[in-house]
This record gives sequence, C-alpha cells and structure tokens, in this order.
Amino acid sequence: MSLAVKDDQIYTYADYLSWNEEKRLELIEGTVYDMSPAPSRIHQTILGELFFQMKGVLKNKACSIFPAPFDVRLGKRNTQRDEEIETVVQPDISIVCDSSKLDDRGCAGAPDLIVEITSPSTAIKDMREKYRIYEKYGVREYWVVYPSEKIIMVFLLENGSYGKANVFSSEETLNSSAVQDLKIDLAKIFI
Repeated sequence: MSLAVKDDQIYTYADYLSWNEEKRLELIEGTVYDMSPAPSRIHQTILGELFFQMKGVLKNKACSIFPAPFDVRLGKRNTQRDEEIETVVQPDISIVCDSSKLDDRGCAGAPDLIVEITSPSTAIKDMREKYRIYEKYGVREYWVVYPSEKIIMVFLLENGSYGKANVFSSEETLNSSAVQDLKIDLAKIFI
C-alpha cells in the first residue's frame, strides 16, 4: 500500500506495517512523521562512535543496544494489539535492559536509554514531540546530541518527569544513571 497521509486521521502500528514505503517513517500519537533524508556524515560518525563505546561496555551484560532503524512501540501496555499502538519511533540508539520487551519487530515498551542525534530538520521534534512521549511512556534516560555545539543534553526520569537537563561537553565523560557502568568519553565522540 502506498502512503497517502490525511491530516485529520490517527494512524496505528497496523497501518504502519501495511505501508510499503522506501523512506523511513515514525508515528507519534497517531501522526505520521517522515524521517529526515539520509543522515549526514557527522551524524553517522557520532552514531558509530557512541554505538562502539556503548557496545563495548554492554558486552556480557543483560542490556542490549540497537541502532536505527529499530522500531520502538510505545503505548499504555506493552501487550497492546497493533491496532491500538499509535506511537512507533526509531531512535538513533536504544538500550533495553528488560529482554521481555524485545521481539522480532523491535521493542514493545520504553527502552532504558534513548539517544537522538539532532540535525537542523529534527531538533524541534527531538526536543518537543519525542521529549514529551519518552517522558510520558517512561524512558528512564534520554540523551539529545547536538553535533554543531558538541554537547549532549541528558534528561533523567524522576517521579514520572524529566528534570532539568544535565549538559555535557566534549571535554567530559558522561556517566549514565540508567545503565550501570556505561561511561562515554565525549572527546572521542566530537572529533
């Protein structure tokens, strides 16, 4: 089926699965978002180095790491039917420490940590829509990477809300609160 989006329609994961599109799409509370065109070289360099460092730390641990494209389905319950799920996102990196959330289609429920690497076309969505849904559905830690500024903003979920962001620059080491022993040398990320 080819995608013909109507502004006034709410779409579900069942719709998402039926679309035969070559471009990547996300659903946020039933609204379709076209993912930006091919990521830039800088985006991919940062993604690769973050993934490399994270994967090394997570080796032989209970947590699993997934780079995009990887479907994260968010909803009221992890066992919702496809027709009930209205949010499906593809974070740049997802770390999941509860293997019961993983299936052949991705992750059903909130990952422990999500990383989004911004671009001029995604920064507003990453800090508005995605921030709000990650908070709403219980993502314990949300990292927003700003390549041009060479910073990472880290939001921690406390009592159901994200507090004030902790900001890390390229001279620092970032220690995750949600994933045990995860430390990232930011000097290697922002080259």
